[in-house]
Amino acid sequence: MDDFDASRAAARMRDAESSLNGLRERFSVPKDGVYADGNSLGLHGQDAAAALESAVAEWRELGIEGWTEAEPPWFEYGERLGARLAGILGANEDECVATNSTTVNIHALVGTFLEAADGDQVVVNELDFPTDHYAIRAQMRARGIDPAENLVVVESRDGRTIEFDDVVDAVTDDTAIVFMPSVLYRSGQLLDVPRLTELAHEHDAYAGFDLAHSVGVVPHDLHDADVDFAVWCSYKYLNAGPGAIGGLYVHEDHFDLPPALAGWWGHENETQFDMRPEFTPASGAAAWQIGTVPVFAAAPLFGTLDVTEAAGIGSLRERSVNLTDYLIRLVDERLPECDVGTPIDADRRGGHVAVEHPNAESLSRELRERGVVVDFRQPNVVRVAPSPYYVGFEDAWVIVDELRSVLDADERRTSSDEDSHVT
Repeated sequence: MDDFDASRAAARMRDAESSLNGLRERFSVPKDGVYADGNSLGLHGQDAAAALESAVAEWRELGIEGWTEAEPPWFEYGERLGARLAGILGANEDECVATNSTTVNIHALVGTFLEAADGDQVVVNELDFPTDHYAIRAQMRARGIDPAENLVVVESRDGRTIEFDDVVDAVTDDTAIVFMPSVLYRSGQLLDVPRLTELAHEHDAYAGFDLAHSVGVVPHDLHDADVDFAVWCSYKYLNAGPGAIGGLYVHEDHFDLPPALAGWWGHENETQFDMRPEFTPASGAAAWQIGTVPVFAAAPLFGTLDVTEAAGIGSLRERSVNLTDYLIRLVDERLPECDVGTPIDADRRGGHVAVEHPNAESLSRELRERGVVVDFRQPNVVRVAPSPYYVGFEDAWVIVDELRSVLDADERRTSSDEDSHVT
């Protein structure tokens, strides 16, 4: 292995050589501290704020005319944003739409594909984000399918990752849907989306994915991989703000399926205001829109996509891999008390790193008190997200250095407490 320079000076040099240096200035980066929680909520950015302010100004100046006269017209937000999202997801423009929230989109799409499937079983994994299972169980019950018998949960062997062979064992000819995250929210494992899709199709099942922890930081090729459907949020790596609009993808082969949760915003545009009692779906993924687009929750995404497109999803992924690799090596070098729960292989790693320690909750809290914003996930994970949009190598160095200081301080306190009890 090559010599690894763990010095702060070396980290600064790596930052100076980065091709994405200009991105950081477009975000409200803390002056004193490090923000490494972008996989939960991305930072406020100039581009997002400007897009939101523009929409507010249009409301003030145009009133109801903003639906047709704003730039772009509010009426077209979902499709316009979907077309741009398609560019970073490897999809056709009409296969994506910005709409609803992630959980609502899971309800809408799982319900749709359960109706269309021959089987009754849905294959998930035990490390999924819980809301995915809540929605899936609800959609199964709504169709008279007992989740206790038909929700097949793939177990983890190590509590961190999911092995492909275990998914293979779980998928049968009774499987209706294989629904997996692209990246596990706790450990950061990146699953093989094309391979899982192929597995599902071998059993005439549909393949759906929750891309919440990969959209904006990991390239996808949804259309050519024949992924049937997917959902995501835009407030994590896409940095569109709290409560920002979600999104969904439906492969063009399934445009003829009737949406399970039909709503007037998914009606064909030409006759939407005829107020017909029967639902006529819009063409493409736009049919899975439900209620009126939340303009102020969607507008910031126009600005943040300017940033993502300017940087290029390939370049963002390259920087993300380099940052997480550097962070992992620093943890190995300086924090022997900690384990890394994230796969070392970059091809199996998303955009964040799980640093494991028995006292992870208190460590996360103490880091925040020192200005290093991370989060805690049960049972023992300090989750660190070096977002390639605004986190640098020196930031990663500071994170590990502060964690080293916290651990040392805890050890000194423990020793002092032990000494005070000696009689």
